[in-house]
Formats: sequence, C-alpha cells, structure tokens
Amino acid sequence: MKYAFVDTHRTCWRVERLCAALSVSRSGYYAWRTRPESPRARENRRVLTQIRVIHADAREAYGAVKTWRILRAQGVACGRHRVARLRRAHGIEARRMRRFRLAYQARNSAPAAPNLVARQFQAPAPNRIWAGDITFIPTRRGWLYLAVLLDLYSRRVVGWAMSERRDGQLALDALTMALAHRRPSPGLIHHSDQGIQYTSGVYQARLKTVGLVPSMSRKGNCYDNAVVESFFSTVKNEGTYHQTFHDRDHARAVLFDYIELFYNRQRVHATLDYQSPDAYERRGACA
Repeated sequence: MKYAFVDTHRTCWRVERLCAALSVSRSGYYAWRTRPESPRARENRRVLTQIRVIHADAREAYGAVKTWRILRAQGVACGRHRVARLRRAHGIEARRMRRFRLAYQARNSAPAAPNLVARQFQAPAPNRIWAGDITFIPTRRGWLYLAVLLDLYSRRVVGWAMSERRDGQLALDALTMALAHRRPSPGLIHHSDQGIQYTSGVYQARLKTVGLVPSMSRKGNCYDNAVVESFFSTVKNEGTYHQTFHDRDHARAVLFDYIELFYNRQRVHATLDYQSPDAYERRGACA
C-alpha cells in the first residue's frame, strides 16, 4: 500500500521525500515497480472493482457485511474481512450522518387503541400488520412531510404520501394508496403512534369501514414503532441528509426515486435474509 501511494503521488512530490515520509526505501519502491503483480494483488484489484460497482449501485448505502453478501450471491469467492479491508483502504464508506431524534411528542384527546403489536415486529404473511408514521424533510422553501405505511412482513412501503402540511389528509392519502395497491382482507392490524392524524374520527372511521384493526404505541414511546422509525433513519441517511433541496418538488422527486425504485425493489435488508422487500415477497409467493 505504501509503494502504491508513492507511485500515485510521484508526479506531485519527489520519490525521495515520499519514501522518507512513509519510512520505505527508494530501492524497495523501484523494485516494487518492476516486480510482476502477485496473484493476490490481482485478485484484490478484481474484487475492489466489483466492490465499487456494488457501492455505486447501492447508492453508497451498504456497509462491508452487505457488500460481502452481495458478492457471495454473485459467485465471488472472498472473505468478509478482505471486503472490509479493501473498503477501508480505499475510503469506501456507507453514507451515515444522524441517529433518530424525536421530532415532536404525540398529543391528542381521543382515547388510544391498545398496543396489539407489543414490539413483535414480525408478520407471518403479507397484509397482516401495517405500521405507519409521519416525518419531515427540510427544504429551502419549508418542510415537506412524508407519511408512510410499511408491511411488517417484508418491510415494503405499501403506501406513502407527501404534503407541505402535517394534517389528517396526509395520513389518509398514504392509507388510500396502500388500500388500492394491496387490497387487504379485513382483520389486518394497522399500527401507529397516538398522533392526532391517526386518532382522528375521520381516520378511525376509514379503518373501520375497510375492516382494519387499529393498534397504537404508548404515548411518547418511539420504540413501540421502531420499524418505521428505522425506515425514516434509513431514508434520511441514505437519501436526503446529503442533499440540499431547493424546493418541495425537488425533495418529492428524490423521495419517490428512493422509495419506489431503490428501497422497495433493490435495497437488501439483513432481517429479510439480505433480500429486497420485492424479492422477499416474490420468494414467499413462490414457496
């Protein structure tokens, strides 16, 4: 690695100074330049090329373990530690910025539904448990609010809506999309926090009309809806924190692309045996 660094930067600094700074000999460097590339070095270069492709295709979202899993699925024989070492040596890192923070504390006057999920975030089949919540995305023209509904079987976003207002209509629009796309049978559990958007009479009446059973987190307890909170952390870390949105339309376009084209169809999840939500549901349908 030191000799490679010298070779890369020898047009900017003298070889003598570079070798002295890295505590290597000039004779060793020149011998390295004329020495044939070793089989291991060739293999590292080949694996590194594939790592870079996966990193770009995954929108810089994957760490070493997921990258290694994808390589193994593609038939590339390499160890997890080699992948981690090559990523580290070449500065390949997943984009991460912030942890989840509580944006507001839910408040309402309507009685809350019981917590039927009780932090058991697995479902035996699609359309058994949906979980929803609302978050915000900053733009230079103000907040853009995003409401989602996730199917806990596959972590797929089955319904979403965006608006400049955090109101009941936003939550209803996400629910309407989910119902139109999935057409669930009566008895599906609808889990959310105790926000007024979900406890309102209009929203609860809609759930009752289509036969969905309401379930709610305890007040102010984000861990009771951890799957959705984790999704929001993921979409922000991978899709929005590294961008400046000039207006809400810009943010809408990026979020649509991330949710529909990447998250649902391509992004692998450790909880789904390193498959995307779409692939996980298709595998379950064929089983």
